[in-house]
Amino acid sequence: HRGLSGLEKENSLPAFIAAGNRSYYGVETDIRRTSDGHFIISHDISLARVGGVDVNVEKTTLEELQNIVLLDKDNTKGRVDLRPCTLENYISICKKYEKHCVLELKSLFTEEETARFIDLIKEQDYLEHVTFISFHYDDLVKVRQICPEQSVQFLFSEVTEQIIERLIADGIDADVYFRALNEQTVKTLHAAGRTINCWTVDAKEDAERLVAMGVDYITTNILE
Repeated sequence: HRGLSGLEKENSLPAFIAAGNRSYYGVETDIRRTSDGHFIISHDISLARVGGVDVNVEKTTLEELQNIVLLDKDNTKGRVDLRPCTLENYISICKKYEKHCVLELKSLFTEEETARFIDLIKEQDYLEHVTFISFHYDDLVKVRQICPEQSVQFLFSEVTEQIIERLIADGIDADVYFRALNEQTVKTLHAAGRTINCWTVDAKEDAERLVAMGVDYITTNILE
């Protein structure tokens, strides 16, 4: 979850490398657009929480963002390796360590932007190792319009009959808050051939319960 964010600063190169050096199947992160059309790794729209400066990521150029040093886990500054990184940085690290990419689309991207970030991943010959996730259903629809067989998961925090029916009808997988899951939901989705990921699980007992329930993947900050 945001790299190995239990050990290193979330969504940083060190967090991705730390995850790459461990047994995790994949590495999750978040992308947003910059003001000059690049794709930057950032969960929040502002760098206030992670960088101590209230800069709007989507209204700032890539060069300006990469001149900002992020706060370390202890809220100090000084590590020059802690800077906002690009989509290309993230993909290259996952490829080096042979990790699956779980890429959350934070912005509501246009069709043109969607095609561009897909092309950037294709340039590294890694698209088949990427799952796109988003709270924006339309972002996933745009991905599927370009790549009909691409792995995509809809993020949601509350299970409703309408969501489950839509996922099944559209052939989109589930990425659900773990406390909202129950055995019947897992069975229903699996019976329809849908995959289930759940977020964000940091207690071993919760993870063991979810595994017994039959979920396919678990997102975590630290569990291994």
